[in-house]
Amino acid sequence: MGRDKALLEVDGRPLWQRQWDLLAEAGASERFLSVRTEQSWAPADATKVADVAPGAGPLAGIVAALERCSTPLLLVLAVDLPGMQAVYLRKLHERCGPARGVVPWRRGGRPEPLCAIYPREGLAAARELLAGGHHAVTGLAATAGSLGLIRTLAIEAEDEPLFVNWNSPDDAPRD
Repeated sequence: MGRDKALLEVDGRPLWQRQWDLLAEAGASERFLSVRTEQSWAPADATKVADVAPGAGPLAGIVAALERCSTPLLLVLAVDLPGMQAVYLRKLHERCGPARGVVPWRRGGRPEPLCAIYPREGLAAARELLAGGHHAVTGLAATAGSLGLIRTLAIEAEDEPLFVNWNSPDDAPRD
C-alpha cells in the first residue's frame, strides 16, 4: 500500500475510526484495536492489543485479542473493508452458537477470515498455528472448521461489495 491503511479515509474518517464505530453499531460489548508499536495514531482511551508475535500478520493480532476478550466469541474486522455494514456483522453473530463462530466463504471456495467471529475455544489452535510458523488466517478458519468451532456462511451475491478491500494504492480513493 505504501502507507498505513488504517489512516486512509472513507467519508471523511480514517478507516480505523470507521471500523471502530461500526463494531459499536453492530453491538460489540468490548472493542480492541490490534496495532503494531509504530502505529501511534491509536487513541489513548482505546483498548489496544499488540501482536503476540511481531511480523506474524493478522493471526498474531487475533491471538492477542482472543487472549484479552472476556466474551466467548470474538468478532474480527479488518481495517481495509470500507464497505462492511453493521447489519452484516449482526447477521454473522446470529449464525453463531454459544461457543461456535462463523466465517463467511466466497462462492469460489475462499474464506473471508478477517471478517469473522471466532470462539475463544479456538485460542489453543490459533496459538499452535503461530508456533508452527503458519501465519495465514485462512489456516485458522480451516482448523477451526475441522474442530467444529465455526460454521461457514456463504457470501451471497448482494453481499459481495461488503468484502471489497483496499490492498493497493489503486484500490483506495485518491487524495
